[in-house]
Amino acid sequence: MQAAPVRATAIPSFTDALRAVESILMSSGQRTARRNAWTSVLEDRRRAKDRVEAQRVLDQSVLEASFAPRP
Repeated sequence: MQAAPVRATAIPSFTDALRAVESILMSSGQRTARRNAWTSVLEDRRRAKDRVEAQRVLDQSVLEASFAPRP
């Protein structure tokens, strides 16, 4: 008795499924605009995180300087 043949087709990921639906519903220009907008959102989040980190470092250095012994 032989085993059933194995299919080599990968199950698409959720992202792949969303992109397929997107390609059906949106024109090429709309897809590009949406992806550009999302890239901008991610870049804004990265910059905001960097600003928070820079502010934390500055606050820490001011705090350390205020407690440093003076000659």
